[in-house]
Amino acid sequence: MNPTWTSETLPEQPKITASGYVRAVFRGVPLLLITTFCLLLMLVLRLVERPIYGLRRPFTPFITQFVCRSAFLLLRIEFSTRGERMRHKGAVVANHSSWLDIFALNARKRIYFVAKSEVALWPGIGWLARATGTVFIARRPSDAQKQREIFQSRLLAGHKLLFFPEGTSTDGLRVLPFKSTLFAAFFAPEVVEETWVQPVTLNYTSPEGESAGFYGWWGDMNFGAHFLKVLAEKHQGSVQVIYHPAVPARDFVSRKGLATYCQQTVQNGLTPPLD
Repeated sequence: MNPTWTSETLPEQPKITASGYVRAVFRGVPLLLITTFCLLLMLVLRLVERPIYGLRRPFTPFITQFVCRSAFLLLRIEFSTRGERMRHKGAVVANHSSWLDIFALNARKRIYFVAKSEVALWPGIGWLARATGTVFIARRPSDAQKQREIFQSRLLAGHKLLFFPEGTSTDGLRVLPFKSTLFAAFFAPEVVEETWVQPVTLNYTSPEGESAGFYGWWGDMNFGAHFLKVLAEKHQGSVQVIYHPAVPARDFVSRKGLATYCQQTVQNGLTPPLD
């Protein structure tokens, strides 16, 4: 039985040994170099891609996929997928456990994240997010119409938008209720007939001897400390991405019905931690 989860219940961060710091350097430096080089390459390609294709990005997403696949190889985290990736226009919704979700979801599927507007201002991460085509939204009722218009233009351009409907990250051992607000964009008359939604489950297996929520990053956890902890781990665990069957938005009466269905599907795919 898992303990009751709250965003304030944070685990004690383990002490990192000297050998752990060495591993962190040997893994982190190549990852930083690859990310930086590929980001610069992406920015150069966008100078050609943007004026010709507009919102569509036929080439640069492959660079993002390369970086994300390389990350798991460098971190020595086993990565696997199950199920068929959606071929239709539409969106992907998943449970949210860690910053590692970004690598896992990008590694095999060309997607565009939807993130709160504050992320655009984060040092380093905000720059990366903007370069990869992230859609930023402000959580203000006055911006609801503007957000729907942005989503509709992206969906009609063939982008697969990725939402984390829980609204926050967790320890990876449970799925919180999905917020239905963002699902409203899928029912706009302009896109409802063409929009499909694919629920996706992210399953993390912790390294042997570590707590079940080792890879979870939530609440007030310091990003730098958590990132260093993962880099320094000697024997890594694994992550599995499960692609559930996609469903057409038009088959649901309301956004709440679609949100509930997706939440239950993602929850059913979650692997219970070992006792």
